[in-house]
Amino acid sequence: MKDLLRKVLALQPSWTSKNTPDMQARGVTIRQELPSFLRAHGEALATALGIPPDELGVEGRDGTGLKTEVPWVRVFGREQSPSATTGWYVVYLFSASGRHVHLSLNQGTTIWTGGDFKARKAEDLMARVGWARPLLAHAMATRQDLHETIQMDARTPLGRGYGPGNVVAISYERDHLPEPKVLIADLLFMTELLSTVYREERLTSHVPGDPTPEVLEAEQSAARIAGRRTPGGARPRRSGQGFLLTAGERKAIELHSVRMATEYFKSEGWSVKDVGAKESFDLLLSRGDEQCRAEVKGTTSAGTDVILTRAEVEKQRKYYPDNALVVVHSIKLDRTGPEPTTSGGALHCTSPWAVHDEDLSVISYAYRTRVGAATPREEGPGSRGTPPAVPAQRQTAGGTELTV
Repeated sequence: MKDLLRKVLALQPSWTSKNTPDMQARGVTIRQELPSFLRAHGEALATALGIPPDELGVEGRDGTGLKTEVPWVRVFGREQSPSATTGWYVVYLFSASGRHVHLSLNQGTTIWTGGDFKARKAEDLMARVGWARPLLAHAMATRQDLHETIQMDARTPLGRGYGPGNVVAISYERDHLPEPKVLIADLLFMTELLSTVYREERLTSHVPGDPTPEVLEAEQSAARIAGRRTPGGARPRRSGQGFLLTAGERKAIELHSVRMATEYFKSEGWSVKDVGAKESFDLLLSRGDEQCRAEVKGTTSAGTDVILTRAEVEKQRKYYPDNALVVVHSIKLDRTGPEPTTSGGALHCTSPWAVHDEDLSVISYAYRTRVGAATPREEGPGSRGTPPAVPAQRQTAGGTELTV
């Protein structure tokens, strides 16, 4: 393994995007020789990762077509990280200068919305790193050779992009590569750290930096109903792409948030009636001659985004200024028992609540196809005779909604 790492590092200063003989030789080592060597240790790696051997993934990439400045070889759980753009994994990253190879616990930089892959913001990547590092603090304290930053010496944005995703890394200099026994021991150590991240990710309510679960679910549901095809590697649920919620989890969060909102309004002197089962809002509030209609949203996320239906938007605009939006965010969701349970959460109330167009974004459209309508002729693609599609939000004042 030592010789394979040195071989790639020696070729790095010769990098070009063209498939030169040097880049061909680099590709063979990255895509074939190094993964084959690591797969020979697959049983030990799977044990360290806490997954069955057939769920262990090992792959290397150096660019399809154009050759990338920073090639890599990664070890991962197939369910937790179905592609290199999503989830957490341990990866060998070869610096552009060829001076270092970093063994990094890193992460994908995109999120699957159901319709396409959306790039994660740098602050979201750093938020995820900030969540992961404290989980590993005890194990990290046992070593003095771990780095929170990695130097890629890269000229391209793609090559520089690995830095923000790094949780922790072991860095090796080209002229001081350790012996294979040490390299394998280091890889097993890093894989055990990755197993901790995988375990805690399964149990947590929400990883900071991940999309709001309710918004992600609405996007994926809209894409599925619209017939969007899913890439082969993208899986719909807990696969390193943000957590979706089960029906039981959604119900537990809903009841928890309504209870907190009820207690809050009662403390403010309101009489509270839960009307969510039959109205387009959740709580009817009465206090003397006053009445207020409150919409309640609960989430395990930071609460920066919530889902509203078209009816909720229309009715709340009608009720204004005698209305309120209550967001109960950062709810703790416990999935360890037979039924999900909730606790905690912070309540934010906006009243009166004015629903502004600039605060709304459309997740999907309902498009009238006029199939079967009596028309003089069928219009071809790009025909000037075909009236333009009217976005649903123009008819409904732009609600954030799932319109199907």
